[in-house]
Parts: sequence; C-alpha cells; structure tokens
Amino acid sequence: MTIYLPIAELSVNIFIILGMGAAVGFLSGMFGVGGGFLITPLLIFYNIPPVVAVATGANQVIASSVSGAISHFRRGTLDVKLGLVLLAGGLAGATVGIYIFSLLRRLGQLDLIISILYVIFLGTVGGLMLTESVRALRRAARNEPVTLKRPGQHNWVHRLPFKMRFKKSKIYLSVIPLIALGFAIGVLTSIMGVGGGFIMVPAMIYLLRIPTNVVVGTSLFQIIFVTSYTTMVQAITNYSVDIVLAFILMVAGVIGAQYGVRVGQKLRGEQLRALLALLVLAVGVRLAIELVVAPEDVYSLAIGG
Repeated sequence: MTIYLPIAELSVNIFIILGMGAAVGFLSGMFGVGGGFLITPLLIFYNIPPVVAVATGANQVIASSVSGAISHFRRGTLDVKLGLVLLAGGLAGATVGIYIFSLLRRLGQLDLIISILYVIFLGTVGGLMLTESVRALRRAARNEPVTLKRPGQHNWVHRLPFKMRFKKSKIYLSVIPLIALGFAIGVLTSIMGVGGGFIMVPAMIYLLRIPTNVVVGTSLFQIIFVTSYTTMVQAITNYSVDIVLAFILMVAGVIGAQYGVRVGQKLRGEQLRALLALLVLAVGVRLAIELVVAPEDVYSLAIGG
C-alpha cells in the first residue's frame, strides 16, 4: 500500500514507514534516546530527500521525548531549573543552526554535509560507547569493582564563574558549560535532525558530573522544546516538514517505544550500551559506504522551478 508524501514529492510504502517508526520507537524506549540520529539516516536510505528527512525526522524525537519527560517528572527525576538553562542555550543554537541549514541548502551542499556529519558523529560516539561498554562487561565478568568518579567531584568545569545552585540535582555549577552544551545540541538539532540526547546525556554525566537519576529526564525536557522550535521554524523558512510522513512516524514510534521500555528493563546497563554502540556504528558505516560508492545514476536532470 503506497501513500504520497506532498513535501517529499514521492510515493512510499506506508508499511515500511510504519516499520521504521516502530523500530526506532522501540529502540528509543529500550535505550532511552530520542532516536533522531537513527530515523534520519533510515529515511535517507529510503530515498527521502535529506532536507525533508532532517526536518521531519525531528518529530519522531518530540513524540518519544514528551512521553519520557512526563514519566520522569512524575517520578521526581526531572530538574526543571537545570532544563531551562540548557533550553536557553538550545534555542540560541537552534536559531544559528537553521541559518546554517538554509545557507548550505542555497549553496547546494546540504546533502553532502549532512551525510559527512552523521558519519563523523556516529563513528565517534559509537566507537567511544563500544569501548566503554566492553570494558564494563569485562569488569563485570571478572567481578571487579567499578571505579567511576562520583557525582559532585570537581574538575575544571566546576571552577568556572557564574554558578547557580540546582536543588533537584544537588549541584552547584556554572551556567557557562550548561549554555554551551545546550547551544551545541541546538545547532545539531537544526542541521542533523537529531534530539542530541546521545551526546547530551554522556556530557552531563561524565563532564558536568550531574547525578544520573536526573540526567535523562532533564535532557528529554530540553529536547522537547528545542526540537519543537526547530520543526516550526524549518516548516516556515524551508518548507521541509512533511506532515503526512511526520504523523505516520509519530504514531508508530509511540507504540514501539512502549515495548522497547519493557525489553530495556530486562537488560543490564553495560549490555544496553554495547548494543546501542553496535547499532550506531552500523548506521555510520552504512552512510560512509553511501558516500564512497559510485551511484547507479551518475547524473540526473530536473526542471528548475
């Protein structure tokens, strides 16, 4: 059964799109990430134009993030004050990112830049996650104690000025790294269509030493608003959000996430990180192959509008 996507200007098999949405929603629920870094490459693989894939894929992130953030708020594991500081940087970064997105599109280099950025980020993040998770699995197999720094221990970040006290997180931290982190995630959200949770969560835990129990919920809180803002501005400025595609992905993603959460609760943390790392690396390798392999159609013709 095919359905026409008005903004992407092509017909697609609705069951394949539903399957993509459900699969990414399942993985989002299982691993605790927004899933934007997976759905955008998958849409590109299915010949959805990268411009549309980036802007529309962000809606998948919104759907899963809202559900997750509400759950964390009810449990008391969401620091709203911390999330608002991150949000301030995120909105500024998203505005800059949308300008860069529009500029690259006018120059005709957007598709190439998006693919290169995904290869770099997925390769780096996947490699680091796999290395860390394999070490954790080896330590667990040998029954060795884990010697991680506890939240609250200081590094150079904690010596920066303009500090604020965040009671929910029980930390006293400068707003400078928080705004900078939010800004970077905002730029990535606009250009790559990702929520940024797969970068923000490790940065908050390992760099800023924020307690793990509030990190995921606070990250999702910031992602909701930055991604919503990005989606609206992309729709207004670049006309690249396909509502039909977005709706299908959101419905399937929400359903898939419910089952993913159940499966994720049955696996240990290091096992989850190892599986996610392998998945991230697989997507990165697939995109890298697309960049170096000669296309079947060496050139194409299009009628200018």
